[in-house]
Amino acid sequence: MKNKCVEIWDKCLSIIEDNIPPQSYNTWFAPINPINFDNDVLTIQVPSQFFYEWLEEHYITLLRKTIRMVIGSGASLEYSVIVDNNSTDKSKSYAVKYPATDKKATQNNQVSMPLDLNKGKTRDIPNPFIIPGLKKLKVESQLVDTYSFDNFIEGECNRLARSAGWAISENPGKTAFNPLLVYSSVGLGKTHLAHAIGLQVKKNFPEKIVLYVKTDQFINQYIDSVRNNNQNDFVHFYQMIDVLIIDDIQFIAGKEKTQDVFFHIFNHLHQNNKQLVLTSDKPPVELKGMEPRLLSRFKWGLAADLQMPDLETRISILRKKLYKDGIEMPYEVVEYLAYSITTNIREMEGALISILAQSTLNKKSITLDLARQMIDKFVKSTTREISIDYIQKVVCDYFSVPLDVLNSKTRKREIVQARQLAMYFSKMHTKNSLATIGLHCGNKDHATVLHACRTVNNLIETDKQFRVYVDDIDKKLKL
Repeated sequence: MKNKCVEIWDKCLSIIEDNIPPQSYNTWFAPINPINFDNDVLTIQVPSQFFYEWLEEHYITLLRKTIRMVIGSGASLEYSVIVDNNSTDKSKSYAVKYPATDKKATQNNQVSMPLDLNKGKTRDIPNPFIIPGLKKLKVESQLVDTYSFDNFIEGECNRLARSAGWAISENPGKTAFNPLLVYSSVGLGKTHLAHAIGLQVKKNFPEKIVLYVKTDQFINQYIDSVRNNNQNDFVHFYQMIDVLIIDDIQFIAGKEKTQDVFFHIFNHLHQNNKQLVLTSDKPPVELKGMEPRLLSRFKWGLAADLQMPDLETRISILRKKLYKDGIEMPYEVVEYLAYSITTNIREMEGALISILAQSTLNKKSITLDLARQMIDKFVKSTTREISIDYIQKVVCDYFSVPLDVLNSKTRKREIVQARQLAMYFSKMHTKNSLATIGLHCGNKDHATVLHACRTVNNLIETDKQFRVYVDDIDKKLKL
């Protein structure tokens, strides 16, 4: 009778779809599976007890009328509810019968249940987001397993934020880092770190409810709750979370009502020692369009930034990704990629994928020449800014000098000359100060950098061979 039950349920869905908003239909009816029809009893399978309760509380009238219309006045509806069994990591189902012709049952929104989940249990708040008989919510965390601390490469650029995140995962809600606001430009690892914190909390405290949500999703949920007149359910749901992670919080700027409801959620969670983790593209002082009372609360804990990763960190990120995917790539290619893209980890990983795709599709070996072809196209399309690291790489390659030797204290003439050229081109092609250039070039002071630039200018005028060196290196930098 399975085909029959599918046919009947499809007819029911066509009626239901015409009577509720598309998002509500996709959320509460699309996941339902019809599994049996026998003796005017239609059995449908729902994903959870919470799911069943929501249907019975919000859509019982619609279900009753629809079943009667499609099957007839003597029809009955039976639920098969999937229940997680944490002790065995399996799931089981049980039947919940709803006789569509039983007036007493339908008027009181009651059903007969073979399992008494509420025995010996009470609930203080009649909240449709809470599973009866359980003190905790049944909530999918929305976390991505690959965004773990194991896959998050630590460097000077992110050490403070990572350390704070790790401390939170060891003791959520009870550290000084509440809230933790992580901010940076795009592509530097904010979302990865936010997921890593949530995953580690789940690992250390399986009983805690962790939820990751993007700000635009939070806004849409709030709008839907207003439209459906169930704002209290929306607020109650978020007030029951143990660790709430909100990504891109800057998007609530200018949205007064959303900020107001988030303010009350924030206060409730913070006062009850629940952990909040927020990410933003700006530090709190630069967030415009925020209510002062909310902005002040963002400053209660720790605001930690993620900076541009240095060369060593960029290489480590690429090698970690290659190792994880089981891919071998010449170190010189990895190094060239790390030198070439300095401002965005996401773009750097995108260039890596482009190289791998080009190699696979055209059956070419991954060589430095192939990497140059792909990366130069990729970098030009993203308006690459020449960095000190890249200049040093080009100079070292040109003179066949190892980078550590270039930045050492040796006074050999050829090494000193290469070092001076690196300083000269760094001053020419970057916006860095003399002190910063010196720091990157063997920890020299600004006076040494200034002397190097004067020396190079003098040699360009007096030494033809040296002038050839300068022209060649300059062309390579501008490729």
